[in-house]
Amino acid sequence: MMISRKGVSMSESKKLNPNFNPFGVRLNKESHIKKVVAIVSGKGGVGKSLVSGLLANTAVNHGYFTGLLDADVTGPSIGRMFGIKQGAYSNEEGLIYPAVTPKHLKIMSANMLLEDEEKAVMWRGIMINNAIKDFYAKVLWQDLDLLFVDMPPGTGDVPLTVYQSLPVAGIVLVTTPQDLVSMIVAKAIDMANKMNVPILGIIENMSYMKDEETGKVYYPFGESKLEEYALRHNLKILARLPIDASLRNAADQGDFDALEVEYLQEALASIVSELDLKIE
Repeated sequence: MMISRKGVSMSESKKLNPNFNPFGVRLNKESHIKKVVAIVSGKGGVGKSLVSGLLANTAVNHGYFTGLLDADVTGPSIGRMFGIKQGAYSNEEGLIYPAVTPKHLKIMSANMLLEDEEKAVMWRGIMINNAIKDFYAKVLWQDLDLLFVDMPPGTGDVPLTVYQSLPVAGIVLVTTPQDLVSMIVAKAIDMANKMNVPILGIIENMSYMKDEETGKVYYPFGESKLEEYALRHNLKILARLPIDASLRNAADQGDFDALEVEYLQEALASIVSELDLKIE
């Protein structure tokens, strides 16, 4: 049994404090987060941020105190999706106030640090990694049931920092029907397994397109092979998202907070059940 410097075992410390992470950063004393869930993809362009936003939106709509951390520091999009205009500012103790949407979703994104959101974030790896740690540890999240982390694509420095520094309870994989994307997602699966991070399931985005007048379903990227892929990697299928112009329009116009769609209601229920998360 590994003993901490205060004479309490690591396992006992984790039971006493769910934010305990012996190798990571410590959450500020004003905040308490029950579960951290990372949204992951093997490559860009699969709609990972859209899925992150939808999951956070769905959680808020179902009564969960929810936060959304945009860990894609060099390509942040969460702030734009939710119409965040405010900059980041802190209190006397140096804790950063997150942006809060009308539905009370709390958001932290690198966009909030920029005077002009169209300016490039040209930071070296160590600065990006430190920013992500601060986005978790020094933001005044207060009491959250769920904190979703929108990860940058791939298996590089940032995912490694998140897995090592934040108490990630599990990840959700995002993919699309193309074979190439599936191959690349396998790398994200391998990384999660090597880091001993549980995979809560997989969501296929842009899975199909439905003609509302005729009810006919089209597969612009080909027939899905999600069942075969999930079986091969022992993954739970959480959802298939359609190509829906209303989602794109809401993201482009900064109205994501107003969405009432329930595409991910069952996916959220599965995640909450897997994490044994209960709200009081």
